[in-house]
Amino acid sequence: MHVAIVTAGGAGMYCGSCMHDNTWARGLLELGLEVSLIPTYTPIRVDEADQSQSAVLLGGVNLYLDHASAVWRRIPRPLTRWLDRPWAIKLASRFGVSSDAEHLGPLTIAMLQGRRGPHRRQVDEFSDFVCGHLQPDVVCLSNILLGGVLESLKARFSGPVFCVLQGDDIFLDALREPYRAEALKLIRAQARLCDGFLVHSDYYQQFMTDYLELDERLMHRIPLGIDLGGHDGLPRSDSGDAFVVGYFARICPEKGLRELVHAFRILRQRVPQARLRVGGYLKSEHVRYFEDVRRLCHGWGFDFDHVGSPDTHAAKVEYLKSLDVLSVPATYQEPKGLYVLEALANGVPVVQPNHGAFPELVHSTDGGLLVAPDDPQQLAAALERLYHEPQTRMRMGTTGQQRVQAEFNMQIMAQRSHEVFTKALAGD
Repeated sequence: MHVAIVTAGGAGMYCGSCMHDNTWARGLLELGLEVSLIPTYTPIRVDEADQSQSAVLLGGVNLYLDHASAVWRRIPRPLTRWLDRPWAIKLASRFGVSSDAEHLGPLTIAMLQGRRGPHRRQVDEFSDFVCGHLQPDVVCLSNILLGGVLESLKARFSGPVFCVLQGDDIFLDALREPYRAEALKLIRAQARLCDGFLVHSDYYQQFMTDYLELDERLMHRIPLGIDLGGHDGLPRSDSGDAFVVGYFARICPEKGLRELVHAFRILRQRVPQARLRVGGYLKSEHVRYFEDVRRLCHGWGFDFDHVGSPDTHAAKVEYLKSLDVLSVPATYQEPKGLYVLEALANGVPVVQPNHGAFPELVHSTDGGLLVAPDDPQQLAAALERLYHEPQTRMRMGTTGQQRVQAEFNMQIMAQRSHEVFTKALAGD
């Protein structure tokens, strides 16, 4: 079986969806399947072995120029194709082009229009490459925002087309009106061209069924999985040293760093030896937010250790091993939560808000505590409890680690998705 996974590059940042798709591809390869991981917009960036092909389809620079200029669209494609090369896209990404939905309404609509919009020639090139060159048995889109290719793809491809749902609503809901309403209308129509959808939590399955007005029979629940290689940490014992609270996610308002420092201020008043370590990718448009959070901490008389975004898998694991507990108090309904699994894989318990996919992850792993969302007092109390109860912290870290190893590995994620694909190819 040959599976083509179409993933959206993260414009130079470590992107959770890219990491998920790359790990998923590795798991399918280990099963003996042929896998083509196709980056779109930009090359992907991961801290594991990159499984993607070098060629970028639907190159982001040309998409922007085709959208912005009718003159550019008339230039023969062989003269513009060099801008789709990874080095050219990476160079352009350095200039800080925003990927925030708030600024991308018109371009999003143009992309969703597919071959009916300004990107017709790139959409047709995409279908030519997938159907004519790769000729896979199954095609998977990593998000429904890539739905603009579906009409062209389905006209030529007779096999099943699946879509992984892993945060699409967050981008859509951040669009300004009237772009959000128009984008949602286009996506709901395009979603009907898919043969099935893969999700990683019961919460997100039900939410997206309603949000996109889908047939629930087309939804397939696949356990979220990570590559456990290198994640061999043991829970930190009660050594009497500093109690280290960690954050590891993109540094942006919706991931909740500000909410964490509010809770940490309360914790530090009760546990003076508590320390805060912050890791994660910081985009240029969120530098001001980060600096505001840091000034807030300085005003309260403390600071945190900012480790940035570890650029290797080993460095990421080393950072996670330095923590006693991880908390990413996201303010939105998180559909995945890879960082929860990565922390638990190293024996680090978590404290997370009681919404989105977090309750399912915490309950199934017994690897942490849940608190009311946007409640710094409850978050501080939960962190303090884990400080005063080292045996509870150790038990949660150990149990969480064991259950992640047994139930949330990339092999299980690949096996379950392979079963879905096999049934679809058999017509079941």
